Amino acid sequence: MTIEQKTTFFELLVECGYKEIEVAYPAASDTDYKFVRGLIERNQIPDDVWIQVLTPAREDLIRRTVDAVAGSKKAIIHMYNATSPLFRGVVFKNSKEETIQLAVKHTELVRRLTEECTERHGTVFRYEYSPETFSQTEPEFSVAICDAVKRAWGKAGTETLSKIIFNLPATVEIAPPNHFADMVEYFHTHITEREKILISLHPHNDRGTGMAAAELGILAGGDRVEGCLFGNGERTGNVDLVNLALNYYTQGVHPNVDFGDIQRVIDIVTQCNDLPVHPRHPYAGELVFTAFSGSHQDAIKKGFEDQATRHALARERGEREIWEMPYLPIDPADLGETYEAVIRVNSQSGKGGIAYLVKQYLQLDLPRKMQVAFYQVIQIIADREAREMTVDDITTAFRETYHFGGGKYEGRLSLRSFKITSVPNPDAGDDGEDIRQFDGTVSVDGVLRAIRGDGNGPISALLHALRTHLDIDLALRVYTEHSIDTEADMQNSRAASYIELVPANDRKSTQSWWGVGVDRDIAGSGLRAVLSAVNSHVGDRALPELKLSVGFNARSGQSTVASAILNSLGLELPRRLQAAFFEVVQRAAVDSGGFISHDALTALFKETYGYDSPPGLLSLNSFEFDRAEDGKRLTGEFVLDGKVKSIKGIGNGPLSALLACLHQVIDGSLVVREYSEHALGHGTEVGAASYVELVYEVTVGERIRKTTGWGVVSDTDIAASGLHAVMSAASRVDVILK
Repeated sequence: MTIEQKTTFFELLVECGYKEIEVAYPAASDTDYKFVRGLIERNQIPDDVWIQVLTPAREDLIRRTVDAVAGSKKAIIHMYNATSPLFRGVVFKNSKEETIQLAVKHTELVRRLTEECTERHGTVFRYEYSPETFSQTEPEFSVAICDAVKRAWGKAGTETLSKIIFNLPATVEIAPPNHFADMVEYFHTHITEREKILISLHPHNDRGTGMAAAELGILAGGDRVEGCLFGNGERTGNVDLVNLALNYYTQGVHPNVDFGDIQRVIDIVTQCNDLPVHPRHPYAGELVFTAFSGSHQDAIKKGFEDQATRHALARERGEREIWEMPYLPIDPADLGETYEAVIRVNSQSGKGGIAYLVKQYLQLDLPRKMQVAFYQVIQIIADREAREMTVDDITTAFRETYHFGGGKYEGRLSLRSFKITSVPNPDAGDDGEDIRQFDGTVSVDGVLRAIRGDGNGPISALLHALRTHLDIDLALRVYTEHSIDTEADMQNSRAASYIELVPANDRKSTQSWWGVGVDRDIAGSGLRAVLSAVNSHVGDRALPELKLSVGFNARSGQSTVASAILNSLGLELPRRLQAAFFEVVQRAAVDSGGFISHDALTALFKETYGYDSPPGLLSLNSFEFDRAEDGKRLTGEFVLDGKVKSIKGIGNGPLSALLACLHQVIDGSLVVREYSEHALGHGTEVGAASYVELVYEVTVGERIRKTTGWGVVSDTDIAASGLHAVMSAASRVDVILK
């Protein structure tokens, strides 16, 4: 590493919370020496951090090492020499006595040089000695040489910072981890003045058991472990301090180092040493929290669901929220990770994992049978693609399959608006349930259609409408729903509905179609779910067309006529107005030889109801509302058969206040029989359309005359459209002015 990389790495270790950091082998190169000097001279070492420097038992190298740390506040000199028979006999040609003498002589040198440095620069020193190749050294000889070193140092005390550190390395891991632990235990029980010693462990990973050796070594008497982040080091590397720390963390022992943003740690380490972290590296690899197996995914999904309940109960009781999850020994969130990669999908994945991802990313908790159905969709794609399915793949497939989310995913049929009305059932007695009437606008292949149907609920009413108007004959087999709560704003909660439809003549059919719908209104979510399933059912088959270009003859139905007005004027006629205008159309068609064109139909509607036309007998130029003791007061400037008059009226709402005004200037009485409204247009151009049916009753001579009329008005203001619709209707019932 360069000095810049070493500095970045050092800062990371400090940030993680390490208090003893072996920063360099200063005598090995100018780079290492300059790096150490730079840390000291730039005052980059926190007061509570001990820097540690490594040196072999050679006088010239020891001197350079002590020089490197001169002026630092705290430093650990770590000296080593090899002690195993192989190194004594082959590498150094030394006897046991000569090996001990080498260690003692250079320990005495370290003592003298550090004392001189302390006197000159104020640096506080601690001493660490490693019998290198400890794991291949006779246990009794390791004890003997360390006892000799301790005597030579002569300053070991019982306070933690005055203890001598004996570092026991598995320089090359050549035996099972329990063998290393046995050697540590022997050292722990046979070294003299154990209370003055910190036993440090330094496992390597040649056999792949460095982690086990470290943990067993701690149990055997170790006090301290030396290693590297992510196990970097010579050959197969040193013990991984990230892995070790998080192992303890999962057991409830806080390691006092922080890996709460483990991805940042990974990024810096890999940037500095140019070595990647393996995808399956414990805790840090990109796949370690990932389940591909179907059974694993199902267990994790159920674990999250159960834990949500347990944690909610714990919060209510003021208790700790314990992480307990199948296949996940640590909460990824504790490492700064999300749950995004916990479940990933390939051809071996199960329905549970796929359902979990749908729930996580679309907030949809699919019923089990729908999970099975969608699982088959994903299996086909995964087998065909022969690759892992990403979250985007899965959510896109879901949207395309169930026409969920609008826009490009919208199916051939989509709900634009609807109204559900409850009316008495004429075939039932006084105790019978009301029937539900569906009146709605549905886009069919881009053409708006006004459809209506009756049923015992909104869904059955829509199914009846589809059967009547589009020859789609399906029945409901399964319906389920749940809320989608927005914690930040419960006012914006939505409902999700799931529906399984089957052929109407075969309720036990093996063929079925699933649909899903989401809406702020529970009825709306169910209706959208119906159309979601219907889109899968109809596929590419032809649907009955609305032949706008041909015209309408006397045999055309109410919905056909209403659909034509919907497409030409954007008006969603209420059911009673559909019936009234249909009678007008039939008479006009008969008078014109049984045929009426689309343009003529639109003109007939405008003429009949004065829509988009100049005001009639009665009109309202302006108005304003204020509060009165008995309700709402309207003050308006009216035009009555060409004469302008200011009138005030009080009612419990805008329409009743307007009628109160009119009753002051007409004979008889006006009553609103039906009122409905809807938005008109889109975006910034949105307005409102209002429909009012008035009943006018007046005594003429000795007879009571009763007439009805509709008013249809659109305006940018919803209140204005309703008031003007009343005035339009009043102009069409032949009111008698006083």
